[in-house]
Amino acid sequence: MSALDATQAALAAEHAAVYGYGVVGGRIGAERRAEATAAYQAHRARRDALRRAVRDLGGTPVAAEAAYELPFRVADPAGAVRLAAVLEDRVAGVYSDLVRASEGPRRREAAAALREAAVRAVRWRGGDVTFPGLAERVPAPPRP
Repeated sequence: MSALDATQAALAAEHAAVYGYGVVGGRIGAERRAEATAAYQAHRARRDALRRAVRDLGGTPVAAEAAYELPFRVADPAGAVRLAAVLEDRVAGVYSDLVRASEGPRRREAAAALREAAVRAVRWRGGDVTFPGLAERVPAPPRP
């Protein structure tokens, strides 16, 4: 995978995360609302940086979809917490691809984004995974 393709994939994942955190924010309990807001803002900042990175690599940034299919119905705060963990796991996965495809400062930035997503996933889930960013190692979200 080229650096441009991996950057576009990370941008697409950030678009989806921003959308997903809109859903999380609508269902999350008051005690975790600040955490959800911080994550939403972090994903917006990463999305904006990735748009610039795609342009720097000579590409046209992929646009956000009008809507995204959620992995499960989010009807309450517990569902919002589960969705936040899934969003972070998915973002970590694409950043692990970007780490592999990048060099120098872009690689360091991708590694930092992977680390941040993995830490947020642990906080949301209440536990960690052995290999953050590797989809085959992430446990499936429990069914509602």
